[in-house]
Amino acid sequence: MGNILRIGIDEAGRGPLAGPVVSAAIIINQKIDNVNDSKKLAPKKREFLFNQIVEKATAFGIGVASCEEINNLNILNATYLSMKRALDNLFLSFTSKFGKLDPKDVLILVDGNRTIPDLPYKQKAIVSGDSVIYEISCASILAKVYRDNIMIAFSKEFPHYGFDRNKGYGTKEHIEAIENFGICPIHRKKFLRGINNVSLFG
Repeated sequence: MGNILRIGIDEAGRGPLAGPVVSAAIIINQKIDNVNDSKKLAPKKREFLFNQIVEKATAFGIGVASCEEINNLNILNATYLSMKRALDNLFLSFTSKFGKLDPKDVLILVDGNRTIPDLPYKQKAIVSGDSVIYEISCASILAKVYRDNIMIAFSKEFPHYGFDRNKGYGTKEHIEAIENFGICPIHRKKFLRGINNVSLFG
């Protein structure tokens, strides 16, 4: 067995009313100052750290599960799907640089209280891992910034909802826009029960 490769993984976007869920997985050995849980960082600081992390990572991967997949699978299973896609992309990057990985040499550190099902790797779930485990903090920043940029792009396509500001979360502005204009194709229908002017079947 070689050295154990620690992979941090985290997601962004489980709670919003609209948009995808995004996960990031990373192997990073170089330390970067001021890395923390992405939710505790100002947007400009996150963006600066995003570029630093991408530059210094040994390998990383991003995985996205779409609104349609969230509607079809439910948010938990769509989150697992995004995490598996992030890992697939990380492993592609790693093997292109360093050669094939032995699954026995991998430890996946997952933010939260659940591990990812159906993976051949050792895993450890860590509650509040994005605040205490460096690799997970880095993953949280990658996932958050990547998803925020997706939502900013969607705000140009669907300008009524303020996605550039609320990132799909259920702010007063966002809920009022749904009530006034109805839903758009990136809304998660099962998240919208109880909001006026929402059809879950259209």
